[in-house]
Amino acid sequence: MSTFPQPDSRPDPRDRPARLTVGVVGAGRVGPVLAAALQLAGHRPVAVSGVSDASRRRAARLLPDVPLTTPAQVLERADLVLLTVPDDALPGLVEGLVDTGSVRPGQLLVHTSGRYGAKVLDPALRAGALPLALHPAMTFAGTPVDVQRLAGCSFGITAPEELRLAAEALVIEMGGEPEWIAEEARPLYHAALALGANHLVTLVAEAMELLRAAGVEAPDRMLGPLLGAALDNALRSGDAALTGPVARGDAGTVAAHVAELRRHAPQTVAGYLAMARATADRALAHGLLKPELAEDLLGVLADRPAARPGPGGSGGTEGDDLR
Repeated sequence: MSTFPQPDSRPDPRDRPARLTVGVVGAGRVGPVLAAALQLAGHRPVAVSGVSDASRRRAARLLPDVPLTTPAQVLERADLVLLTVPDDALPGLVEGLVDTGSVRPGQLLVHTSGRYGAKVLDPALRAGALPLALHPAMTFAGTPVDVQRLAGCSFGITAPEELRLAAEALVIEMGGEPEWIAEEARPLYHAALALGANHLVTLVAEAMELLRAAGVEAPDRMLGPLLGAALDNALRSGDAALTGPVARGDAGTVAAHVAELRRHAPQTVAGYLAMARATADRALAHGLLKPELAEDLLGVLADRPAARPGPGGSGGTEGDDLR
């Protein structure tokens, strides 16, 4: 294996030859992007495997002139192999590559699954490979724009201690920031990212649909500044950034929301109630929601019709705004 620079040393790739040949097994949205980033850092992509037409087009766009081959041929040609397949397919892929003798001693095997740490690569480790789990905390579209988005992106790293410098160097060369995650903490780490990113997309998509139903012509333009400010405030201040009728204890407004959602978009009611209950719990725990206002609110969130106050019910403040 070639020598890696220290994490704080980033020589200009134009001043040195490529140091590692790179292969990609699984040309989804992530693998070709990471290979392209490694190419910018001076490494040399040499092979990529992909099955679907979309994968092949993606590989051709991001890694032009890199041949499409079988997974076994990728491992035969590359010093560093990116295993970028769906989580559920990863253990079987690793075992299959080992069983067919495709894994070479000293070869770097890197998977990008958030769910798994390095132990999923144990079969390859026993075959002499060097295992790294490098998960970019980023959403990918599989386009060249993604390469630029890696700048400052955190990577959840899990690897043997002796490979720590190699893992950090690879992440830094791709423009990322290393963040070490313990093997046993990987599922929780991944759940946290899914909760924040995947569910955010669902929430935003539902909000845009509701705004369209309310007659808003450009819901994206309306939501952009609002959601941008909310995200910035949440990242800066955590629960102190909670606003709106739930945090205020405005049970009447929340009851009106539930009634309108039930009438116009019943599929969103369960999600609204679940998120509102979680918001109420956090607001109570942090002293934002007054206990004397919580009873009516929690009655509404339990979705018990008898507990719903009327339009002039308790908990109201100055108007129905987004505070």
